[in-house]
Amino acid sequence: MERLWTKSFILMTVGLLFLFTSFYMLYPTLPLFIKEMGGNERQVGLAMGALMLSSVAFRPFVGGLLDRFGRRPFMIGGLLVFIASMYMYNWVGGILVLMGLRILHGMSWAMSTTAMMTAITDMIPAKRRGEGMGWFSTSMTFAMAIGPMIGLGIMQVDSYQSMFQFAAALSVVALLLTLGAKMPFKPITGQKKIQIFEKSVLPVMAPIFFLFVAYGGITTFVPLFAAEIQVNSGTFFLVYAATLALSRPIAGKLSDRTGEVAVIVPALIMTILALIVLSFSTSLFGLLSSAVLYGIGFGSAQPALQAITLRMAPKDRQGAANAFFSTATDLGIGLGAILLGLVSEYTSYSVLFSVSAVSVLIALLLFTLYVKRKSMHIGEKSGASE
Repeated sequence: MERLWTKSFILMTVGLLFLFTSFYMLYPTLPLFIKEMGGNERQVGLAMGALMLSSVAFRPFVGGLLDRFGRRPFMIGGLLVFIASMYMYNWVGGILVLMGLRILHGMSWAMSTTAMMTAITDMIPAKRRGEGMGWFSTSMTFAMAIGPMIGLGIMQVDSYQSMFQFAAALSVVALLLTLGAKMPFKPITGQKKIQIFEKSVLPVMAPIFFLFVAYGGITTFVPLFAAEIQVNSGTFFLVYAATLALSRPIAGKLSDRTGEVAVIVPALIMTILALIVLSFSTSLFGLLSSAVLYGIGFGSAQPALQAITLRMAPKDRQGAANAFFSTATDLGIGLGAILLGLVSEYTSYSVLFSVSAVSVLIALLLFTLYVKRKSMHIGEKSGASE
């Protein structure tokens, strides 16, 4: 069996952990920073959304450039701008300057993460793609769990400036780690046209989008819902992260043996069940039961969907495929938070989580109707060619 745990794979996986930890330190702290500057809720929303929109707009171009010129230049360039952006928060003195910085930060986030995720998928042997995706996705999920806690901890005992500097330092470590990794991808010489659009992966983008609409609702509104039922939301995310970290590598190995479809369909069903349980929860037991189900369901579905996206794309278009995958997730999270916010404003959290379950049901139906048969056909063709 081909090696998965090479030096380069380990360096890139740990590098992603440091980069994502740095990024997620801002999630709970930046709104507080904006409010302290005199900003209102609308400006908080605009500032948080500016990065997402900038990232979504820039990713497809990055994907095309990666396939044309290689991964390393954009990985290093993106990380350098990301480090500079993170450090420049120290000098922000007004909302307008902050908006401009968030747009720059979003461009660097799109460039660095798309390049790093594409480079690491290049390193994963084809027969162990699901397992490899599971492991490096786990590093990002772990960062999502510890990043906010580190950011809040530094802010509470020191200052925003110290927090921004520490986040910049983590990004420097990410850059140093990735410099030691070997990039197996070699750009095709003589190819002049840069292709940003990869139509082969379009069928899977819609299921990914609807799955992440629900994820946007979970990350945004579970803390508010937990406070309403007088439960600590940190326990939900801790149990969710632990369950997800345990289930992802197992699901990855299973998808390598049985195919991604055999993992994705039951995983989406379990995600729907988790959201239904959450919509009826009134106590800690219900919240934690939902966290376990959601960790297994979402934790198994996400890397398998990324693996199937890469399998559907040509080998020389993996950068564009990764960019489209990340664009679908960013759009889902951003629009999910906005649309589900309107649902919660006019109804209740119970209805919000029920609507989230419907969104994942739509993802399941779209996957079954438009992706399942096509992916199996691709699998048969690749098997015959081997």
